[in-house]
Amino acid sequence: MLSLAALVADPDLELRVVVPGRDGALAEQVLWVHNTELPDPAPYVREHEVVLTNGLWLDRTGPADFVARVVRAGAAGIIFGLRVEQRDTPPELAEACREAGLPLLEISVAVPFTAVTRAAAAIQAADRQNALMSLVRRGDELTSALSRGAGASGVLAVLRGEHELPLAVVDRMGRELASAGAELDAGQSRAAAEALARRPPPLEADLGAGTRAALFPVGAIGEADAALLCLRPVAELTGEERDALEQTARYLSLEVARHQAVQAIEMRFAVELLDMVLSGAQRVAEVPGRLRAFGVDPDGPLAVIALAFAGDDTTATPPGMAEAVTDFLLADGLPAVVAAGSRDVVAVLPFRAGRQSPAAFAPRLAAAVSHRLSGGRVVVGLADPVSGAAGLREPLSRSREACRVLRGRRGGPVAASFAELGSYRLLLESHDEQWRHTFADALIGPLREHDRVRDGDLETTLRAFLDHDGQWAATAAALFVHVNTLRNRLAKVTELTGRDIGRTADRVDLFLALEAAQSG
Repeated sequence: MLSLAALVADPDLELRVVVPGRDGALAEQVLWVHNTELPDPAPYVREHEVVLTNGLWLDRTGPADFVARVVRAGAAGIIFGLRVEQRDTPPELAEACREAGLPLLEISVAVPFTAVTRAAAAIQAADRQNALMSLVRRGDELTSALSRGAGASGVLAVLRGEHELPLAVVDRMGRELASAGAELDAGQSRAAAEALARRPPPLEADLGAGTRAALFPVGAIGEADAALLCLRPVAELTGEERDALEQTARYLSLEVARHQAVQAIEMRFAVELLDMVLSGAQRVAEVPGRLRAFGVDPDGPLAVIALAFAGDDTTATPPGMAEAVTDFLLADGLPAVVAAGSRDVVAVLPFRAGRQSPAAFAPRLAAAVSHRLSGGRVVVGLADPVSGAAGLREPLSRSREACRVLRGRRGGPVAASFAELGSYRLLLESHDEQWRHTFADALIGPLREHDRVRDGDLETTLRAFLDHDGQWAATAAALFVHVNTLRNRLAKVTELTGRDIGRTADRVDLFLALEAAQSG
C-alpha cells in the first residue's frame, strides 16, 4: 500500500521524517503525490495526496498559511525538497506542521522529485499485482471448495483463512445457511432478512443489541436471494477486506442457486407424491419408492399433517412455509416429505409416539412456523396414522379437511384431528364419493342447469345466502342486488329443488349438497 511510511522505507529516496504528524498518519494510505510551488495549492491538491515542494513560495506566503491551505485540501502530508540554496527545512514550516498534526518529510538535494513519483508508481503497481494475484488465488480456492461440495461453509472457510472476520450467510427467509466466527440469534437473522428485502439493500444493517453488519447481497441480478454478513461496520473494513467479501459473495451466489435448485426439485417430487397418493390405485406402486427417496420408511407407520394460516381458506400459502416446516421436522429428527399446496402445506412423515407424535409437536410446529414467517395464527390438521404407504389417501384427505375447518374458526385449538372436530364434514366424509355426487346432483344439479341455460346466478345466490346465515339485507348487499331480486331468486331455488330455504331442515339439506358438490 502506498503510504508515507512505505516511501520512507525506500533507502534510495533518502527521506527523513521531520514531523510524524498525528498518530498513525505515516501509515495511512496515500492516493498519489502532487508537485507544486503555488502559494495556495488547495484548489489543485486532492484529498490524501502528498504535496512535493521546494518551498519556492516562501517569498510570497508564510509557512503557516501554506500548511493551513494544504490541510484544508485534505492532503496526507508534505515532502520538502532541499536545494543548494535551501539546505535545511525551514523551522517555521516544521512548527506549522507540528501544530496542524500534518506529517512533514524532507528529501536530500541529491534526489529529484521524479524519483519519488517513480517509487510511488512502483508501489501502486505492486499493490495492483498483489491484489490481482490474491483475486486469482482466492478464486481458485473458492472454486475448489464448491467443486468439492463444501457448500457455503466451505466458501466462508476460504475467506476466514485469509481474513479473520466474523461471517454469516442468511437467506431472504431469515434462515442462516452458514457461519464462521459469528453467532446470530433468530432476531438477528430476521433483521438481516428485513434489510435484504429493501430495494436496494443497504450497505450496512443494524442487527440489534449494538451489532452492525456490512451486508453483501448474494444472488441473481435484480433480486438478492441471500446476504453475506460481516459483523463489522463498513467503515472498519479495509479495501482488501471489502474486495474479498465482494468476491466471496459472487461465489456464494453459485452455491445458493444450487441449493435453491435442489429445493425446487425436492418440492416438485413432494407435490408429485401427493398426486400419486390421491390418484388411488393408478400410481400407488410408485409411492413407496418416492417415500424412500426422502428417507421415510414406506412400510412403517405413517402420519400426515396439514398446515395453513388461519383465516379465509382462499388465502394462498405464503412463500417459505414449506421450508419452515421442513426445518422444524429435521431439527426434531423426523424425515418427511413436505409439499406446498396452493392453500396449505402437507407433510408425510413416520409416526412416532410420545413427544414426536404429531399431536404432541403440532402446537410447537405451529408456533415455530408463525414466528419464522412473522405471520398470524397457524393451524394444523391431523389424521389417524396408517400402517403403510398404501393407506395414505384417507389421512391425507382428512388432515387437509381438518386444517380447512380449523383455519375458518376464530379461536379454539391450533391443532385437531378430523374426528375431533365433530363437523358436518365428518358426515360427508363417511359416505363414499359416488353417494356425495348423487346427493349433490339431486339438489344442486337443477340449479346449475338453470344457470347454464339462462346465464343465471341461483347457485351463487344460494351459497351467499347460507354464508350470510340467512340474513336478507346482508346477502343482498354482498350480491349487489335489491332484496326483492334476492327473494325472487330464492323462490326459484325452492321451486327447482323442492327445499324451502325458510325451514331449518331444508337449509341443512341445501348446505350439505353445496359442500358435497364443492368437494366432488
